[in-house]
Amino acid sequence: MRGLLISFLSILLLSTITFSQDQKVKPVTEDDGEILKIETQLVDVPIVVTDNSGKPILNLKRENFDIFEDGKKQEIAEFIATNAPFEVALLLDTSGSTRADLRLIKRSAAMFINSLRPGDKVSIISFNTKIEDGSSYADSEVLTNLTDNRTHLESALARVSTSNGTPFYDGLLQVVEKVFRQRTNNGGRRALVALTDGVDSTSLADFEEVKAALNKSGVTSYFIQINTRDEFEQNILGDCETATHFSTAQIRRYYRTISNNSRLEKIYDFCKIGDFERLAMSKQFYKIAETEMKNLARTSGGKVFSVADIRGARSAFQKVANEIGTKYSLGYYSTNEKRDGKYRRIKVQPKNLPKGTKIRAREGYTAPTK
Repeated sequence: MRGLLISFLSILLLSTITFSQDQKVKPVTEDDGEILKIETQLVDVPIVVTDNSGKPILNLKRENFDIFEDGKKQEIAEFIATNAPFEVALLLDTSGSTRADLRLIKRSAAMFINSLRPGDKVSIISFNTKIEDGSSYADSEVLTNLTDNRTHLESALARVSTSNGTPFYDGLLQVVEKVFRQRTNNGGRRALVALTDGVDSTSLADFEEVKAALNKSGVTSYFIQINTRDEFEQNILGDCETATHFSTAQIRRYYRTISNNSRLEKIYDFCKIGDFERLAMSKQFYKIAETEMKNLARTSGGKVFSVADIRGARSAFQKVANEIGTKYSLGYYSTNEKRDGKYRRIKVQPKNLPKGTKIRAREGYTAPTK
């Protein structure tokens, strides 16, 4: 009997092994005519809902919204209410004319952090000057990762220093690649809050790279735009030895923006550029900065708050904190499974809400590629 049982188990084991080998999973390819399984990514859409007077509308539900992608209605898979925790990347520009206001910048940032709710997490990014092989350069640094520990954040603020340049684009890229590199249960409740004039001078990254990265991340972008132009232009005029110089990257950017004027002589040596041309360049740099910040804010559902100086930053920070506390977040899986790298427009519409209700939301995203 024992022998028969052993023989039966041996035959059964052999059959199982043979069956397993016959059923080996074959790689699925388009050539086989089989349907490819595509992993669909959740699209986060942060939104702010206000009434006709601009006052935030609270206590809304999933049923109060319809969401469309390129005109096609999508099913809301995730809804996060306003009371859920938020994650904020706080970028502080301490270069150029803001150096004299470093203490005020730190105080304004501390007030902003303290105005957030318990459970909201903050990461601090700032610029500093590094010395390598006897040469100095401006660098952007993540001083602390996301945390709701106020003691750690105070310690990080104390380490904020000044820089001899503005790696603004590099700082924005770090927000995506380091601070928000992984998705959390907070979904789309993430925001970039930058205190800056937006004029980049030393970044390795360029604006288009930053724009694509922020667009893909779904992070809401807020900018507190400080007007530093008057003071900056006073410092670029006159004697070359004492004047503030444009970086080579800035000069090249200037000539790219006016490339249609082929007769203009291109001068890359700052000392050979006259005062009139220096002012023309400065005007263009600030124009570019304003356009870029408005673009990033609008497409992400954020906002630009313009202030005359650092002292005006406090009230702007408070407005940002108030808005963050009234944001909802919707999420959906796109019915369009094509990985064509094309831009897709998002439209959120209120449902069963009072007439005059307004929604500010992320405007779209770029689809992944194959």
